[in-house]
Amino acid sequence: MLLGIILIWALTAMGLVIVSWVVPGIHARTNGDLLLAALILGIANAFIRPILWILTWPLTVLSFGIFALLINALMIQLTAELVPGFTVRDFASALLGAVIMMLLAIAGFILVEWLLFDGVFWLHMGAGRFIFHI
Repeated sequence: MLLGIILIWALTAMGLVIVSWVVPGIHARTNGDLLLAALILGIANAFIRPILWILTWPLTVLSFGIFALLINALMIQLTAELVPGFTVRDFASALLGAVIMMLLAIAGFILVEWLLFDGVFWLHMGAGRFIFHI
């Protein structure tokens, strides 16, 4: 379990590094600030984000999940408020950062499935059959 937490923290830190390179409005002064931001973002995602998702699930359903990106952008802005060396210029930068983090998570899921299981199984059916396989 501890290894899984450390792995998720490291992947979040790598995602924040990529986001800080790509998004002009997101900056970190030092690598330590990025690591601290990844830790705070992980804690916020573990404790605060689920509460927000429960409270806003009707909006998330009505928007076909797009509202979840707004919640993720809020988590990035909250992280910027709590970590002095990690700055987010505006909500648009946080939203773009959330989109990039989402795309990185999808790419990571595909890569792990592909490396571990020699393929990506999107939809599973019973008795070992599947609908869609890459």
